[in-house]
Amino acid sequence: MKELIKTGNEKKTMTAAVLYGKNDVRIEQVPIPGIGRGEVLVRIKAALTCGTDLKTYRQGFHARMITPPSVFGHELSGVVEEVGEGVDGFKPGMRVVTANSAPCNECFFCRKNRANLCENLQFINGAYAEFIKIPEMIVRRNLLPLPDSVDFEEAAMVEPLACVLRAVEQTGIEEGDTVALIGTGPIGLMFVQTIKSLGARVIALDKEEYRLNAAKSMGADHVLDPTHSNAVEKVRDLTNGNRGADVVIEAVGLKETWQQAMKMIRRGGTINLFGGCPSGTQIPLDSTLIHYSEITVRANFHHTPKHIRAALDAIHSGRFNAKSLITGRENLASLGNVLERLLNSAGDLKVAIIP
Repeated sequence: MKELIKTGNEKKTMTAAVLYGKNDVRIEQVPIPGIGRGEVLVRIKAALTCGTDLKTYRQGFHARMITPPSVFGHELSGVVEEVGEGVDGFKPGMRVVTANSAPCNECFFCRKNRANLCENLQFINGAYAEFIKIPEMIVRRNLLPLPDSVDFEEAAMVEPLACVLRAVEQTGIEEGDTVALIGTGPIGLMFVQTIKSLGARVIALDKEEYRLNAAKSMGADHVLDPTHSNAVEKVRDLTNGNRGADVVIEAVGLKETWQQAMKMIRRGGTINLFGGCPSGTQIPLDSTLIHYSEITVRANFHHTPKHIRAALDAIHSGRFNAKSLITGRENLASLGNVLERLLNSAGDLKVAIIP
C-alpha cells in the first residue's frame, strides 16, 4: 500500500509548459505527478533556460529525453512537497536541488567509473512547471539538500556546472596553461570562471560582442571574434613562441569551429570537443597533424554524482559566481517569448523562470 507524507496540498493540477513540436510550447494545466515508493515531489522555485532546451524547442524533440507532447526543462531547484514511502533524509519543506539524471551504479560503464555513460541512465524533464516528480534512482543518488545561503536561482545552475567541472578535470588543465575557448555562451562562461580559478590564461572567442564582454568581465585575458580570417593567427600570436594554445575547448558544436580548434592547438596539446554537433555530422581531420604533433582529441558528455556535488560546493563556497550568468527573470507564462528571444541572441545569457 502506497503511503505518502503530505503537506496538506490538495491541488490536483498545475501550470506547466508543454512542448508539442518545433517552436511549439504551450502553457497548460496538467495533472500534478503522483509519487510512489522511493519518490519525491518537488515544488519548483526556479528553473533556468539552457542551450539543450533551446535545441529541443527548435527541433521539437530530444532523442534521449523528450517525446512530445511533454513538459520540459531540466535545470531546477525547489522545496520538497511530498515524500514517498521508504525515502530517508528528505521531508516536506526541505530546500533541495536535483540533477536531471542518475546512473544505476551497476552496469559495465558504472563499474568502469564512467557513470556519465551509464547504460541505464535515468533522465527527468519538466522543470518548466510548478511541480516535478523525482524518481527513486535520482532521489538516492542526485537529490541534494540545499544550504540556506544558496538561493534557488543559483542552485539551479548545479547541473550544467557539473558538466563543465568534469570536462575541465578530464582535460587536465594546469596552472600557467593557455586555453583557447571557442564559444562564450552560458557554458563557455562557466568554463571561463572555472579555468581562471586554476590559474590558467583564457583566450575567449565568440562572434557576439555581448558574450565577449561577459567573458572579459569574468576574467578572460583576451577576447576575439572567430569569424575574422586571421583568428587562428591571433590566437597563436598570444601563445608562447606562437606555438598555439596548450588546450583548446570547443563549446559551440559546429563543424567549422571543430575544425578551427585543430588549427589553434600546439604540438602535444589537448583539444576538448565539448560542443555537440548535429546528429550525423562528419568532420574531416588532418591525420598527419594529429599523429606527428601528438595531439590529444577528446570529448565530454554529461556529469556524474561526484561532479554534481562538486558543483554545489563551488557555488556554496563562492568559488563560482552563478548569479553573474543570470541576466533575466520571467514568469512561466512568458517562456515561449523567452525562448524566441534566446534563439535570436537578444543579449541574454540564462533566464530564470519562476513558476
